[in-house]
Amino acid sequence: MTTPVLFAATILIWGTTWIAIAAQVGAVPVAVSVFYRFALAGVLMLAVLAALDRLRSPAVWRFVVVQALCLFCLNFLGLYTATSLVPSGLVSVIFSLASIFNAVNARIFFGDRISRQTVLAGALGVAGLACLFWPDIDITAGASTLRGIGWAVLGTLIFSWGNMASRQNTHLGITPMTANAWGMGIGALCLLAILFATGQPLVLPRGGIYWTALVYLSVIGSIIGFTTYLMLVGRIGSAKAGYATVLFPIVALTLSTLFEGYEWTALSILGVILAGLGNVVMFRRR
Repeated sequence: MTTPVLFAATILIWGTTWIAIAAQVGAVPVAVSVFYRFALAGVLMLAVLAALDRLRSPAVWRFVVVQALCLFCLNFLGLYTATSLVPSGLVSVIFSLASIFNAVNARIFFGDRISRQTVLAGALGVAGLACLFWPDIDITAGASTLRGIGWAVLGTLIFSWGNMASRQNTHLGITPMTANAWGMGIGALCLLAILFATGQPLVLPRGGIYWTALVYLSVIGSIIGFTTYLMLVGRIGSAKAGYATVLFPIVALTLSTLFEGYEWTALSILGVILAGLGNVVMFRRR
């Protein structure tokens, strides 16, 4: 696929996963739902690659393990915990900092130059999301709120570290499909260990909605979504690929308009314009 198609696919996929996540909230503990998601995704990816005779063992495992912990385990625990403490709009704005975190981490780990173009694009994107979610952000800060902000920042930072590990895997000749397949399996095993260590039982929820959402999150949100995103990281760099985290909440709001009656205001329209302008700045040639 071409780079614009990969970028659009990532935004559309991750912008629609919120519906499936909402269908799972409250049914079982967060860590259990995350475990089910990546256990199913890992098994499916490994099975499909094996059936196609494309399953390969990575030549170097350490960065695959780092990617597993940072993209398919610890980051989700942080972000889901944050969502339980503060409004989801605030978590979305914090997660949009992934493009900035990616630029900084790429400078630290790979020596990439942080351009003014990247900083300006990220600032415009965050400002746009702040306008979109201002009713959720404008809350009185308390201890619980500060903890939620801390968990969201930590989850976003860990996600960015996973981007760096994926980039290193690409340099080592490990394809995103191979790294994701093994990474999701390893991430699921780590989640299972966490569940046993914390004494959380593997609850099996009833109802077709939960399991339909689980399949969507595993196949579309995880297998396809993470593969397209990490292919972008390999092609255009982690900073530009990370800008997808700024745009997918706009897709979520569009769906909310269609199915939940979300009402647009002048401030939210301004937010979309700012986020779109950030996209133009990020990808312009000069």
